[in-house]
Amino acid sequence: MDKVFVQGLEVLTTIGVYEWEKGIRQKIRFDLEMGYDNRPAAAGDDISKALDYAALSHKVTAYAEQNHVELVETMAEHIARLILTEFPVQSVKVRLTKPAAVPNAAGVGVEIERFATRNLRD
Repeated sequence: MDKVFVQGLEVLTTIGVYEWEKGIRQKIRFDLEMGYDNRPAAAGDDISKALDYAALSHKVTAYAEQNHVELVETMAEHIARLILTEFPVQSVKVRLTKPAAVPNAAGVGVEIERFATRNLRD
């Protein structure tokens, strides 16, 4: 399966379980990988048949900025569902990193992979 990816998409949002976190915006980083058939776009050198990763990045950014959750696990699930619902992808892998969560660590987070339930050939 072909993959389209967005690496290092940084967003400022309110995320965290502690009271002090609920009053601030923190940076989170998304690494996104989508299963998408690139052959039609490549065959005709046709951007209209390619996955629009700029639009996808914009939607993910807007969602994360506007929707506040406590857990990185929750945000990752919401982003995966958003991508599978709004874009014609077969799968999505979401790696969400919270860079400043643990002292002496470059970041902590989660990685999930979800699959489309619809038949994309219809």
